[in-house]
Amino acid sequence: MDHPAIVIVFFFYGLAFYSMGLAILLEGGRGSDPRLRHALRPLAAFGLLHGANEWLEMFVILGVLPLQVQFGIVWEAIRLAVLSFSFLSLAAFGSSLLAADERVRRLSLLVPLLLAAAWGFGLLALRGEYGVGEVMVPLTDVWTRYSLAIPASVLASAGLVAQQRRFRQAGMAQFGRDSLWSALAFAWYGLIGQVFTTASALPPSNVVNQDLFLDWFGFPVQLLRGAAAVFSAVFVIRFLRAFEVEHQRQIAELQATRLREAERREALRAELYRRVVGAQEAERQRIARELHDETGQSLTALGMGLRAAERSLTTDPDKAGQRLRELEGLVDRSLNELQRLLADLRPSHLDDLGLPAALRWYAGEVQSRTPLKIMVEVFGEPRALPAAVNTALFRIAQEALTNVVRHAEAATVRVRLRFGEESIDLQVEDDGRGFDARPIPDGMPAWGLVGIQERATLLGGTARIRSRPGEGTRVEVAIPYLGEPQVSHEDPIAAGR
Repeated sequence: MDHPAIVIVFFFYGLAFYSMGLAILLEGGRGSDPRLRHALRPLAAFGLLHGANEWLEMFVILGVLPLQVQFGIVWEAIRLAVLSFSFLSLAAFGSSLLAADERVRRLSLLVPLLLAAAWGFGLLALRGEYGVGEVMVPLTDVWTRYSLAIPASVLASAGLVAQQRRFRQAGMAQFGRDSLWSALAFAWYGLIGQVFTTASALPPSNVVNQDLFLDWFGFPVQLLRGAAAVFSAVFVIRFLRAFEVEHQRQIAELQATRLREAERREALRAELYRRVVGAQEAERQRIARELHDETGQSLTALGMGLRAAERSLTTDPDKAGQRLRELEGLVDRSLNELQRLLADLRPSHLDDLGLPAALRWYAGEVQSRTPLKIMVEVFGEPRALPAAVNTALFRIAQEALTNVVRHAEAATVRVRLRFGEESIDLQVEDDGRGFDARPIPDGMPAWGLVGIQERATLLGGTARIRSRPGEGTRVEVAIPYLGEPQVSHEDPIAAGR
């Protein structure tokens, strides 16, 4: 083939591999599979180096390299060094793709080192056999292709076949086919293109060489290598699109997960709202019932007693006085009942004395009607808190203590309030039977615990429930001092009602 034609072959041959290397540099780091990401780095090096090698050979043919006449052997040495490093990079790519795990991948780095050692010892043997000088140029080229190019191409082909199986397992059969086609292209490139080398004294290149290929097929072997390079580059670049598809799939999965989470939270909020409305209605009914049963009846009895006292005031003053004293006791009991009802709605201690005093008062109220021993401990220097924070922490403590009374079968409860530097922390810990605190499946929410978490979250805080069967339960809530409430917690509903 004349020079212009072979120069064009070398140009596109080098361009194919160089483009492949450049594309891998730009896209190869986007995949989520670390094994493939690491393997593509040496393949990018192979593409860039091998493309440079083919262009150097093209420049040698054109005779345009600086000082080529005086230092032609130096340029050949540079080209052969680039050629050998390119094939070592290809071997590193194939061995890395074949590695099943990280430990094997590290061991696979020994493969290019062993090939380099064999190549170096072979060159020393050839130098001892044939001496030095220009005769070593074709010998080195042939030995490089025999000892590096053919094994590296086989490794790359085997690695791409393994990658094809991984693509199929990941549900990306299209990219698996691209990987398989690139494996076939590398196999042709190595097993056919690198067997027919430059003619040299090293067997079998003295018989099986580029001249024999040209006699058999009528076109130079460089054209076969160039075609294999184009096919390899095209299919490698095609399966690089798997990274984009994988990225889009991850985005879609993330969006679907966020949508499901938003729908779950919306459903939870709707159910919470329904339960809040239901609790408000139940509270109104309770208040009406207690006012009717207790205060209403007391006022009715008070009115009847006053009328009776009025009638007997002139006829029997002693009896009237006795009745008035009884009515005075009835008034005291009615006032106590009314105060208890008001305290259930919102304890005056919370507004008048602050959160620590309100917690101690409520603990005393629970102790008075249950066998629980409740200890309230306050740490740090108490400070003024927004009303929303006071209310939220009090309601959380109420809910936690109500859960202990109803479910824990505990003997002792510790309520700890800590005024920290950046947040106020509340802990309610019991020694009861505990429960499995793992996330509760959808459709089976524990509304008391959800309410605790919701109150803390709305104030910019966090809530954690730690429990294991047989080991008690600990509710931990932290609310930052600077947290701004999203909604008011001045609700009139006592926890656990």
